[in-house]
Formats: sequence, C-alpha cells, structure tokens
Amino acid sequence: MILSTTETIPNREIVEVLGIARGSTVRARNVGRDIFAGLKNLVGGEIEEYTKLQAQSREQAIQRLINDAKQLGADAVLNVRFSTSMIMQGASEILAYGTAVKLQ
Repeated sequence: MILSTTETIPNREIVEVLGIARGSTVRARNVGRDIFAGLKNLVGGEIEEYTKLQAQSREQAIQRLINDAKQLGADAVLNVRFSTSMIMQGASEILAYGTAVKLQ
C-alpha cells in the first residue's frame, strides 16, 4: 500500500477515487505514566513515556487506515493527514485519514 501526503504519485496515474480511508485509535494515560510525567514536569524535558504512547497510537491509526483502504480495494492513499482530539480527561483519539485511490 502506497501512502503519501501529496495529491499524486510520480509516474503513476490515478484511475479511480474510491473515497475516504480512515483509521483511528483512542488511548488513555495510565497512573504510572502520570506520576512519572508529573515529576518530569517539575524538572523539565521530554516526557518519553507520552512520546512513546503517541508514536504507538500513530502507528496503530496508520495500520487501521491501511486496512480500511484495502477493504475499499485501494492501491494507495493520498493526502494522508493526522488529527487528534480529546475524548475525555486523560484520553484522546488519533485519526489518520486520506483519499483511497486505484492506480494504473
């Protein structure tokens, strides 16, 4: 599956637009991470536990995007974007989305 943030794929022709492909995940913080993050907040610096959580969430959202695109019969997903939103205190959604297309 080709993923691209651009509108086209060089040297490939789009023969059909299949619609929007999407994948999302909702993740919540946990008490252990929050305690460590609170301590880290006092001294400053990167909160690596949250960085890892966000990276895992993005990868899961991308994988779900790919699965959705495959169900649509796509060869590629163009204009791939990410969005995030808070669902409730301590939990947020990461959404990956783009345009599923068939290539020649």
